[in-house]
Amino acid sequence: MKQKILKESIDLFDAKGFKETSIQDIVDKIGVTKGTFYYYFDSKQEVLRDIHLAYLEGLLEEQQVIYKDNQSTYKDKLFKVIYLINSKIETKGKDARIVFREMRHLNENHVNQIKQKRKEFRIIFEQILDEGKKAEEFKDNIRTDILAFAILGMLNRNYYWFKPDGEISDYELSELYMEMILSGINKD
Repeated sequence: MKQKILKESIDLFDAKGFKETSIQDIVDKIGVTKGTFYYYFDSKQEVLRDIHLAYLEGLLEEQQVIYKDNQSTYKDKLFKVIYLINSKIETKGKDARIVFREMRHLNENHVNQIKQKRKEFRIIFEQILDEGKKAEEFKDNIRTDILAFAILGMLNRNYYWFKPDGEISDYELSELYMEMILSGINKD
């Protein structure tokens, strides 16, 4: 039931927004009582926090596998993380939009939890760039901190406009981004 509450909340928060969605809306959609809701969650904000954490922790786990792959080049790792994010649009697009749009409704403690997870993801992303620079796969004069923010900022907007069943696939979009990025950071 907890997962069903989360799933229906994701749909409602994506469609109506967190603030405009009531606990009554959630329980009505599932066909249960508020008592059932409160058995699993203390508040609507706790649901929002769990949506954030589940999405970010899932990305972090997959990113760790990519990062620790000693058989891949840093260019390959960069591509795989870009593709990881783009490939989630079809299955986790609603979750991601909520993560980026609704964080402002979390209390300070929850915001700090979420910011820590986002920071972990960014730091690993930046490490891929740093290590790729040291391995001479990327130019040695790039600012990997700024580049990490720039690339992640670009990727995080995809959840608002990219349609996986559209003109190009998520894989092709990732290839286009890699081409655009590497044209600027690829070592001659």
